[in-house]
Amino acid sequence: MQAICVTHIGICVRDMEKSLAFYRDALGMKVLGDKATDPTEGGRLHNYKHRRKTRRWVSLSYGEGTTPTLTLTSHPGEDPDGEPILLDQIGISHLSFGISDVKALAEDLMSKGIQLAGPLEAFTNDKGEINSIYVRDPDGILVQFNKPGGA
Repeated sequence: MQAICVTHIGICVRDMEKSLAFYRDALGMKVLGDKATDPTEGGRLHNYKHRRKTRRWVSLSYGEGTTPTLTLTSHPGEDPDGEPILLDQIGISHLSFGISDVKALAEDLMSKGIQLAGPLEAFTNDKGEINSIYVRDPDGILVQFNKPGGA
């Protein structure tokens, strides 16, 4: 198989409005689509831990036609279960976005009341540079911002 690209990354969220306030409003992502779908369509029913009656998905991106997109899903009126994992646990441990000025973003996020997943000094190298930071989304999922080509 020769894949062309990663098309999207999907995460399930507890509260769509809180997640949109984070990804859309605080991080500046654009909503490409927002709709209710049938959780049983396309054979998806077998991919759920619990039988679901509802599904809302919102597709976000940093620009039209760019991939991958971020797909947020929720199940209105039904509580999801589970907890986000940490970097040393099996599964998708975090999302990462490449940006040119990590320090400026860190300052912007902190001014908006978003806490870093550790003290700023922990992300600062010997030269006083900040090349990567982590924050947590409203569900506790780790989101990394780093200079492209960084770890």
